[in-house]
Amino acid sequence: MKVDQPISDRNGLEILERADCLLLLTTVPVGRVAVTVDALPVILPVNFAVSTSGQIVFATGDGQKVRGALDNAVIAFEADAFDAVTRTGWSVLVQDRAQVLSGTDAEPYRHLDFERWAGSDASFCVVIGTALISGRRITGAA
Repeated sequence: MKVDQPISDRNGLEILERADCLLLLTTVPVGRVAVTVDALPVILPVNFAVSTSGQIVFATGDGQKVRGALDNAVIAFEADAFDAVTRTGWSVLVQDRAQVLSGTDAEPYRHLDFERWAGSDASFCVVIGTALISGRRITGAA
């Protein structure tokens, strides 16, 4: 039986399929969200979870992340892992519209397992779709 070889990009990095990207995202607790605030890019760390429907979800207080995600804005989210000893790792990028939910609208997502490391105000829940998701994996040989 022939085993399919992974597809690589021009730099020799393995191109990950959607299912692999979503699975890898469940293995790390922190990612980065990129939003636009006052016409400037802002990249902020967030504790996040992946919902059963494949959305990126994080809780936050009122601030730059919420303002940048308002009005159904398109934002970017990235998470990765790298092992310096084996020189292996992966990176996943998500680009899609974000929804800011609060009160009863946020309840379906409150059960997700993400622990906030900083701050106690988490009155908003930001949900990012995953219509555009891509990932790369580097192996020690790349």
